[in-house]
Amino acid sequence: MPGLAHSSPVAWGDKLYLATAVKPGQAELKVGLYGDIASVDESEPHAWRLLCLDLNDGRILWNTLGLEAVPRVQRHSKATHCNSTPATDGRHIVALFGSEGLFCFDTNGTLLWRKDLGPMDAGYFKVPSAQWGFASSPVLHQGTVIVQCDVQTNSFLMALAVEDGRELWKTPRQDVPSWSTPAIVAAPGEKTFIAVNGWHQIAGYDVQSGEEIWTLSGGGDIPVPTPLVSLRHGLIYQTSAHGRFRPMRALRIGARGDITPADPGATNAHIAWAHARKGNYMQTPVLVGDYLWGCADNGILTCFAAATGDVQYEERLSAGQGFTASPVSDGRHLYITSELGEVFVVPAANHFSVTATNQLGETALATPAIAQGTLLFRTRGQLVAVGTSRE
Repeated sequence: MPGLAHSSPVAWGDKLYLATAVKPGQAELKVGLYGDIASVDESEPHAWRLLCLDLNDGRILWNTLGLEAVPRVQRHSKATHCNSTPATDGRHIVALFGSEGLFCFDTNGTLLWRKDLGPMDAGYFKVPSAQWGFASSPVLHQGTVIVQCDVQTNSFLMALAVEDGRELWKTPRQDVPSWSTPAIVAAPGEKTFIAVNGWHQIAGYDVQSGEEIWTLSGGGDIPVPTPLVSLRHGLIYQTSAHGRFRPMRALRIGARGDITPADPGATNAHIAWAHARKGNYMQTPVLVGDYLWGCADNGILTCFAAATGDVQYEERLSAGQGFTASPVSDGRHLYITSELGEVFVVPAANHFSVTATNQLGETALATPAIAQGTLLFRTRGQLVAVGTSRE
């Protein structure tokens, strides 16, 4: 695959969609557990592209240029200029290329419309000059594109019409930069809303109007994981890390108003359970049946009872390597990818073991996808399909 990107593959039917940013020469990428906040300054023109591949054999069916320009902001040495994952409804593919804007393509690769959202200056709020790159991905819901843009100044949540990019509503947010993707919560008997992560303003917003329904403050001050919804348990699992706290919390779907507790480890009528220091920094948790798993960036995997938060186990997968990609599951196993490209296969059960470890042969920071019995891993320079024969 050309270029450098942490954008995940997206599958629809027998087609795969993949976004990337291509520059002349080899782009720098530094993996591992380190605390360097410096930015990578790249003044060369980059080409932001959307590719379509055949799921059966990996053939590239089309490769469309969205924009060629010098990046408007810098990136972190572990990030890329194409971190956001596209979204599709089978007719449109929406790709958020960070500061370069929101792009909508049809399934033939034709650019339908583009929306400039302004410079997405996302970085450490304590050191605004440290630009790290944008990462929140767009979400499609019933003909509406939802984008969360938490940046250094003028943050917002926005809804646009997928047909033409027309703005439906735009709600200001008062928060530090975040890298989380919104989640749609459509529970029976409840108004459909958008759950978003943050530090000062973890919140739920009405999907039709953008009006805030509930809000929660506190936790980790560099929010990255996406809220995870369980209609079965009536809960939204929310986590963040960095700073004093790294909570893992279960919020009730019917929450209203300000639901902030006395501290991030406390519960109330709207927070079913909470752990102040068992959350995740980079990875979104994964839920299978009655258990929830979160993997920290240092490889510590924690299994919780989804309903009560009781810890089932806490074990280290590996020492000395970082974990950025979120775990995924086929319902039987968890697949957890390290930054060095080692995939740990763990049973989706409340007791710990490692069924297998497999090497991808390259660094891997993108979350894999699962489609039609095939695991799809994006590594530093390849797209790898693992599964049974697709004859």
